[in-house]
Amino acid sequence: MSKPVWRKASRSGTGGVGGQDCVEVAALADRRGIRDSKAREAGHLALTPGSFARLIACAKRGELDL
Repeated sequence: MSKPVWRKASRSGTGGVGGQDCVEVAALADRRGIRDSKAREAGHLALTPGSFARLIACAKRGELDL
């Protein structure tokens, strides 16, 4: 398998710790990856496509706002 291509999420902003809210996503073999671009060495979360879609839907509805 080829190396994943990570891209910054279009909704990432500039408000978090250190002035950056940077989330990156990638299509993996049979999963979708999500990681913090400021801590790439910390690894990533791999979700099934269905779980990833539900996560995004919850975020869009504001259900994950702290």
